Amino acid sequence: MDSVASALAAARGGAQRVELCSSLAEGGLTPSAGMIAAVRGAASLALHVMVRPRASDFFYSDEEFSVMRRDVLMAKQLGAKGVVFGILNLAGKVDARRTAELAQLAAPMAVTFHRAFDCSHDLLGSLTELQEAGVGRVLTSGGKKTAAEGAETIARLVAAAAGRIVVMAGGGIRSHNIVSLIERTGVSEIHAGLRSVVTSPMRHRNEEVSLGTACLGEDEHYVVDEREVRSLLDAAENRARQR
Repeated sequence: MDSVASALAAARGGAQRVELCSSLAEGGLTPSAGMIAAVRGAASLALHVMVRPRASDFFYSDEEFSVMRRDVLMAKQLGAKGVVFGILNLAGKVDARRTAELAQLAAPMAVTFHRAFDCSHDLLGSLTELQEAGVGRVLTSGGKKTAAEGAETIARLVAAAAGRIVVMAGGGIRSHNIVSLIERTGVSEIHAGLRSVVTSPMRHRNEEVSLGTACLGEDEHYVVDEREVRSLLDAAENRARQR
């Protein structure tokens, strides 16, 4: 999510934790200090902040890594409960040294390694490296476009983690498939981007001007869908009661 409105909608829907970022159309980038502070003050949710200095791949220069260090400290100073990042080396493996450095810098905040994990060369090997680097949680779709497609791999990761690191499933999770996914994988945490498109109320629009390259129109943006959040949680809670 990338706005105060989305944080409030997530809270009303019953979410326990939110991941705050900017530039959703680019997969999520580091949000501003102002946005972190505003969300922190508006919603009583566990706030985890994305630390990603640019779009594209997850191999970062020394200068970009320096920015990531600063952003981790910024998130800590503004009261975030956790940070979310992912760093790979040129061979597509987890950059264990830099990951450990950021994890140590982030303490005592929670540390999640995001879906850069799914782009890594060896998922099981990457899981071990992340555990050793001090990462507490990894977000994954099992190396596929959606968690449902990667369910078998996610199940293997959950088994390999053996409770030493949390494997959180993410990617295309909705109320209609969450129960099946939990049963197939054994995950205890899920990540879902439950949002809808909102059109600007502005009456004047200049169709001749375009200020970006995002897939949405210039007069549209995403906001978390409160009803979808509640529907997802209800499905998961109903399963738990029936067990």
